[in-house]
Amino acid sequence: MTEATLNPAPGPAPGAITEPRRGSSPRRLRRRHATERRFRVYGMAAIILAAVILAALLGSIANKGMSAFFQTKIALDITFDPAVIDPEGTRDPSALRAANYRVLIKRALAARFPNVSGRRAKRALTRLVSSGAGFTLRAMVLAEPDLIGTTGRVWIKSSDDVDSFIKGKISRDGPESDRRVKDREIVWLDALVAADELETRFDTTFFTAGDSREPEQAGIWGAAVGSFLTLVVTLGLSFPIGVLAALYLEEFAPKKWWTDMIEVNINNLAAVPSIVFGLLGLAVFLSLFGMPRSAPVVGGLVLALMTLPTIIITARVALKAVPPSVREAALALGASKLQSTLHHVLPLAMPGIMTGTIIGMARALGETAPLLMIGMVAFIVDIPGGFTDPATVLPVQIYLWADSPERAFVAKTSAAILVLLAFLIAMNAAAVVLRRRFEQRW
Repeated sequence: MTEATLNPAPGPAPGAITEPRRGSSPRRLRRRHATERRFRVYGMAAIILAAVILAALLGSIANKGMSAFFQTKIALDITFDPAVIDPEGTRDPSALRAANYRVLIKRALAARFPNVSGRRAKRALTRLVSSGAGFTLRAMVLAEPDLIGTTGRVWIKSSDDVDSFIKGKISRDGPESDRRVKDREIVWLDALVAADELETRFDTTFFTAGDSREPEQAGIWGAAVGSFLTLVVTLGLSFPIGVLAALYLEEFAPKKWWTDMIEVNINNLAAVPSIVFGLLGLAVFLSLFGMPRSAPVVGGLVLALMTLPTIIITARVALKAVPPSVREAALALGASKLQSTLHHVLPLAMPGIMTGTIIGMARALGETAPLLMIGMVAFIVDIPGGFTDPATVLPVQIYLWADSPERAFVAKTSAAILVLLAFLIAMNAAAVVLRRRFEQRW
């Protein structure tokens, strides 16, 4: 054996700080720090890019939709002629409802512009106001029959072409043949503006009326009521069934192959395209059971099937988050398994369950495809009064307006999107508040 083997070189003492090899560790450390800085820059750039794209999208929608919240109106001196409204003087609501109020509007326009003559010119003058303006006068007379026989100034909605022209969406500088508002109509509108008889005001009809073929008369209230009734059915079915299923699978079901199969199927159902649930509703609820088409009860059933997997999965996660010590303490004090689950575990898991439920309802609120399959794409004018009445929902209403050829429906579509986004943001904000308010720290 050599001397080096018998007397090896002494190593560093325990705990001693050894000097790194020159030029190796500092270089690697600098590279790691540079890599970390680049990763932070990339992450921040990704967040900024996503925020810019989102802001551009929302800004574009808001820019197109804000004008839909306002409507151009024309002031006319309306004479509520008893010979037109109630010739027999009975004040019968059916007679008042059947009167031709368009005649009163034509007379007021003729009195305002007495120099307009000729059939074609008078027709063009009448087109300045909305074709549904007569319904405004009818509603006034039905609410206050004493107006009959009087004359008063009434602000009447203009047509959608006039509204688009006043808002600058139709230029007066282009060739007359390319404009829906002709030169003589522009002269009449300028006269109304000069006399302070034409204004753009906040349009409450957008929030209080149902759908209409005329853009200036169309509103979202019918779709909003339909969405509410549909979500009531969805929540009433999916929440109790989903929570009970989660409780059984998490707390009571034996760990066997068939429970594993159920869990796999639930996870797979959460990823199934929503239109598949629409096809299921069409085949089962409409074709097999003969339930009413385009009704909130059918839409709620379809959306409940679609929402169930989400609620079951989030409820199971919330139940798993409850510490085992809570269950063990309840059982040690003599509580049964059912009492331990219902009285202790479920209340502690309820904030998480509610959060998942609200998120599931928000997803159901924004769904369109399954509801199209069950016929909720119909043109519905009346406000639904029950769960079996024909109805539509906000996403489907947006789809219908986006497919309409009239220029004014572009703004209506964007405005309805803003309203739908406001509902979705409110529901997600409620989920965040509930989670932070009732969240348990273990």
